[in-house]
Amino acid sequence: MSQYNRYNSFDISTNATVFEFTSTGPKGEIKKIIQFSETEVKHIFNLAFGNIKEDGSIDDVTASDNKDRDKILATVAAVVYQFTEHYPERYVFFTRSSLERTRLYRMALTINHEELANAFTIWGLREEGGFEPFEKRHSYTGFLIKRK
Repeated sequence: MSQYNRYNSFDISTNATVFEFTSTGPKGEIKKIIQFSETEVKHIFNLAFGNIKEDGSIDDVTASDNKDRDKILATVAAVVYQFTEHYPERYVFFTRSSLERTRLYRMALTINHEELANAFTIWGLREEGGFEPFEKRHSYTGFLIKRK
């Protein structure tokens, strides 16, 4: 996904698990956050992404519609590359906050599959449960990736 325009200015936590940046577009500047949180399963980290609310929490439901969707997706991908470079033993899990976002993630994985598959092993979480190797034409409720 290196061919895509992305945001390059981040505030990064000392342990490289929280990345903040600013989306710029017709709706002004909107603060964004990408956060990796440890799950109950060792080495699996949940990726949370969204707008930063006034209280500092993450709004992962509201679509900002700042006309920079592709730039934001490329930024999230770049952060995942950075996180997994720093922590190659960790898996990253991400799932939907909405059906539209899941479809967007699947489209991004499908379009960029060749490049992503060079760096990551990618699995999809089926509706009925269980992970399988990512298939472009399948529907998933979540995704799991690990640096090769």
